[in-house]
Amino acid sequence: MKPKAYLSLLILIFLSCKTEIKTTNSLLQHLPPNAGLIIKINNLSNFKSELKNSTFIAKTTGFPIHKDLTEKLKGLKHIKTDATSLLAFYEIGKDNHEFVFISDNSVDFFNLDEVTDRTVETLTYEGNNISKYSFGDYEVYSLIKDKNIILGSSLMLMENMVRAKQSYPINEKLNRLYDTSGPAKSATLFFNLDESPSLISSQLKKDGNNTKTFSDWVSVDFSANSDHISLNGVAIASDSTKNFTNLFKGTSPLTNKTPLFAPLNAQAIVSYTFDDYQEFAKNQNTYLDRVKPVDSLFNTIEEVGLIYLNGEKVVLLSSFGTESISEYLDMDKTASSTYQGSEIITLKNQKLLEESFNPLVTDYQSTFCTILENTFVFSENRETLQTIISNHKNLSSFKNAPVFKTATESLASESSILFISNASGADFFSEREFVPSLFNAFKQADFSDHTFAAQLVADNDFAHTNFLISKIQKVAKTNTVTPLFTLELDTDLAMGPQFVKNHRTNKQEIVVQDQNNFLYLISTEGKVLWKKQLNGRVRGPIKQVDIYKNGRLQLAFCTNNQFLILDRNGEEVPPFNKTFEGGNLNPLAVFDYEGNKDYRFVVTQGEKVFMYNNKANIVSGFTYTRAQSPIIATPKHFRVSNKDYLVFQLEDKNLKILHRSGGERLKISQKIDFSDNEVFLYKNKFSVTNKKGVLHQIDTKGKLTSTNFNLNNDHGMYTTSKTLVFMDDNILNIKGKKVELDLGVYTKPKIFYIYDKIYVSVTDIQNQKIYLYDSQAKPIPNFPVFGNSLIDLVDMDNDKKLELVAKDQENSIIVYKMN
Repeated sequence: MKPKAYLSLLILIFLSCKTEIKTTNSLLQHLPPNAGLIIKINNLSNFKSELKNSTFIAKTTGFPIHKDLTEKLKGLKHIKTDATSLLAFYEIGKDNHEFVFISDNSVDFFNLDEVTDRTVETLTYEGNNISKYSFGDYEVYSLIKDKNIILGSSLMLMENMVRAKQSYPINEKLNRLYDTSGPAKSATLFFNLDESPSLISSQLKKDGNNTKTFSDWVSVDFSANSDHISLNGVAIASDSTKNFTNLFKGTSPLTNKTPLFAPLNAQAIVSYTFDDYQEFAKNQNTYLDRVKPVDSLFNTIEEVGLIYLNGEKVVLLSSFGTESISEYLDMDKTASSTYQGSEIITLKNQKLLEESFNPLVTDYQSTFCTILENTFVFSENRETLQTIISNHKNLSSFKNAPVFKTATESLASESSILFISNASGADFFSEREFVPSLFNAFKQADFSDHTFAAQLVADNDFAHTNFLISKIQKVAKTNTVTPLFTLELDTDLAMGPQFVKNHRTNKQEIVVQDQNNFLYLISTEGKVLWKKQLNGRVRGPIKQVDIYKNGRLQLAFCTNNQFLILDRNGEEVPPFNKTFEGGNLNPLAVFDYEGNKDYRFVVTQGEKVFMYNNKANIVSGFTYTRAQSPIIATPKHFRVSNKDYLVFQLEDKNLKILHRSGGERLKISQKIDFSDNEVFLYKNKFSVTNKKGVLHQIDTKGKLTSTNFNLNNDHGMYTTSKTLVFMDDNILNIKGKKVELDLGVYTKPKIFYIYDKIYVSVTDIQNQKIYLYDSQAKPIPNFPVFGNSLIDLVDMDNDKKLELVAKDQENSIIVYKMN
């Protein structure tokens, strides 16, 4: 059964609730048969209060079914009674639901004194009086029968009850459930899932699986406060009927392991457990109406789990013995690779799970598989499986998510079926399963602070059921680093991934290039928005500019022989498509002297310097068009005390510091054998190291001082205005505080200043570890994490939590979220 059935029951199970009280079987005998939903109301005033104060129900006022039922039931607000009552719903015509309300009659039961535009008319039908109440365009009918008062929204239903000279027969299963219901809760709901169409199925797409095959009847006690709705009860099904709950007949529930393997940011999980696979398989044959020998291959399986992540589905088979299945998969595999120490195999039989575990697993291609502990994990694409592995290695599981912790506080510790979802998961299922009107309303309502859960615990001849919708409880803040997604490109990466801003959403997206020179733009959710073929490799980081000064950002960069600007859609922005004969361009420099977006784009090629304005014209006033020696790094612009300094590093070891017109602002006579590091402005001094690890600093008057740090030739350096960082072999030096890392091959350090905090990062590309430290050289909790390149760090989705992107495997990227 699809998870939508749990979500459907969960969401629709109370939208029909409006009124109830205290009952005996005599009330049931007055109800016409085939009601889709019957609500026994033990305490009407409490029931109304619980509904009124629920924040979740308040958010459903825009749901079409909520509007329809509220309008249909508005006459019931004039009811006053302390007796037990019944409220039943019937479908009369297509998608039209009518109600019948029955309670003990009393003098002040239906008080319309406050209604000014009311009319009361007495209708006679087969010798019985039916009262018709009208106020405005609303009509409701009443009938007195056996000291009971019956209200109804349909005259046809009232006439049918008059014609029934004797009591209606009571459904045996309903009567069984009704007898066991108590008065402790304000109301008890009885869902007739065997009746088609029902109140629930009318809200589902006609081509989807409906709830009819879930069970015959479900009975749940209703309980709610402002933050929480709980529905606890039982489901029953006949042995002779094709019901989903009968799949678990004769088995015992187990502790669900799926949450341990689902990532922290999973949208939803569904877990099915059974202590006896052979018994489950026999029930499965009955459900599917087939004759098939039970395969002993899966004898050790005790859980089938589904994980929903970024719109993808992962299937788990949890086992207490992996040998036989491992041997089968080894014979079936067509390819194998390793990711973070776990083998990922490609399978030939992609219908293995669908054929073996239908209806738990449907419409699924089990293309890839890995083994984590004693659990086989299957996915339709490699990237999703890599995300599962990364989260498992980082101990970042759904079990630690607030949405899971909130849900499980009210659930049993063992389940035959367990469904838990956040708002994103609920949106995902509702789009696929609900009718468009309900999905659109659900999408517009903001349930981001809610968890949705359903549980079934198999027992003898019935199953315990728990449904809940609850606001997510605040939990103590924990530091976690969660892999959000991995994305595999067509071929190996040529440049490290970089965040760029989406001016439409104000969120950060990812740009990266592969070795076939395709440039990719990747969304916040890990989807490729576009890829563009370039004629060469991007040199250096990509710059974002707003050349039209309208808030729309473009991507500016150089390749080996081109200077290009692309718009948001990856299209070239004319006339910014400049080709340079001979190639060998340095990375692009972009200067914005006054911060007013009057950009200067600086392209350097050997000794040549080309400075362009916003219209792609050469800036005629800039005189430094040819250097005395080839320029070996990206030119830099600094502003100190309202003066501009343009800095060029030359191959002949000269450092040129110019003013914005190209004339020499400072004359540096000493030559510097530059290291591979950039020039930085540190403590208002132009700072650069040589190949022997000497730090040279020039102040704004041209005075040069040198400090020997005795660094190796391949050392790394990065600074902000007040923070100096070195990476030398495996020693990270942050503001004079040294940290000894494991032996490896390290990238240059990089500093990020975000939300008034300093973060320092280096990556060990030999051992594929990303390290992150604060300004006091203290490690950020849960680092290092897996990665293979210099990183970029931002708040990708503006939630005050940082995301980190890095190269993963040779042809993939990985994004982490820091919580």
